[in-house]
Amino acid sequence: MLRAIIFDFDGVIADSEPLHFASFRDVLAEEGIALSEAQYYARYLGFDDVGALASIGAAQPEPWSSARVTALAARKAARFEALQRDVAVLFPGAAEIIRRTAAEVPIAIASGALRAEIERVLDSAGLASCFTAIVGADDRPLSKPAPDPYLHAMARLSAAVGESIPASSCVAVEDSVWGLESARAAGLHTVAVAQTYAKTELPVADLVIPSIAALDLDVLRALVSGQAAQSPADPNC
Repeated sequence: MLRAIIFDFDGVIADSEPLHFASFRDVLAEEGIALSEAQYYARYLGFDDVGALASIGAAQPEPWSSARVTALAARKAARFEALQRDVAVLFPGAAEIIRRTAAEVPIAIASGALRAEIERVLDSAGLASCFTAIVGADDRPLSKPAPDPYLHAMARLSAAVGESIPASSCVAVEDSVWGLESARAAGLHTVAVAQTYAKTELPVADLVIPSIAALDLDVLRALVSGQAAQSPADPNC
């Protein structure tokens, strides 16, 4: 039985990856480092802010200290907030899907975004109360592809409903290989939304759908029960 759904945030609910890229690009440019859009999506999208900057800093002639990485992450977060202000970033159909799924099963978020960034978007859309649990980058030490974000979300969901929810009865909705690997390592079924990457770049998903608006609860129930094909092949993606 489908017991819960855990969503990634950026690239699944919110079309905010372009803003994240612009924020990193602007802050790094001030440091004399050029970051292209292709580099961001190929190398750093799966990281949280600190992880991405630590990776970039490690490749510099003089590797960055943890204090410098932390300071740059704070500047990136401030830049992101400025760019995000008064911008509608939800993908088409996302709000309707969130409300519909929340009426049927508990839902949560496991994201590499900061909690404040997530809550700012959800509050502005009137969706915050739909989520039983939210896990952001500042809620746990390890980011995707480690399973920690999903393990934390599962623990918070279980605490909220007052009983242990097995990962095998839950579905993760993701947009990247890093996120899918994280969810799979935590024991969840996986659905990839081909909004950031093409379906051919998401081979580790149990199922691929073309957009968040195409999420179907009956299909998720079949996936959990073992009645759905464990394949990313979807001719409509």
